[in-house]
Amino acid sequence: MIKIIALAVVLLLAIILIYAASKPDKFHVERSIDIKAPPEKIFGLINDFRQWDAWTPYNKDPAMKKTYSANTIGKGAHYAWEGNKEVGQGEIAITDTTPPKEIEMELHMIKPFEGRNHVVFSIDAAGSGTQVTWVLEDQHTYFLKVLSMFINMDKMIGNDFETGLARLKVAAEK
Repeated sequence: MIKIIALAVVLLLAIILIYAASKPDKFHVERSIDIKAPPEKIFGLINDFRQWDAWTPYNKDPAMKKTYSANTIGKGAHYAWEGNKEVGQGEIAITDTTPPKEIEMELHMIKPFEGRNHVVFSIDAAGSGTQVTWVLEDQHTYFLKVLSMFINMDKMIGNDFETGLARLKVAAEK
C-alpha cells in the first residue's frame, strides 16, 4: 500500500513539473484606469519617485527604509526600499521617458523572491481625461512557473495595480 501511495505522489509531482515546464516563459500583468486630469499632471506623479507616496500601493510598512538617488525625476532616477515581509526589498529605476506619454522602468526584486521586471506606464489622452495603463512583464523562471500553478500572480499583482491606479486617480484629480 505504501508503494502505491509513494508511486501516486511521484506521478502527481511529475505531472505538475511537466505541466509547469509547458507554461509560457513570459509573464504579463496589465491594468488601466481613466483619470480626469491632463496627461502632464499624471506624468509628473509617476515620473518623480518622491511623488509615489501619494499613490503607490506598496507602502505597506510604515517603518520601510527608502533610499533615493540624487535625482528622483526622469531617466536615471533610482529608488530602493527595504521593509517587512509584505514589501520585501528591491529597487526600481526609470530607464526611459517620453513626456507626457510613457515611462519605462526596471524593477529588481531582491526579497522575498529574486526577480527582474520591465514596467511601463502609458499615459494617453482620452476625450476629456486620460487613460493610464500600468504593465509589468517578466521572464518566468521555472520556480515561478510552478508557483503560478498554485497562486494567481495576475490577480495578486493586478489587485495591487488596481489599488495604485485608484490612488493615482485621487491624487491627480485633486
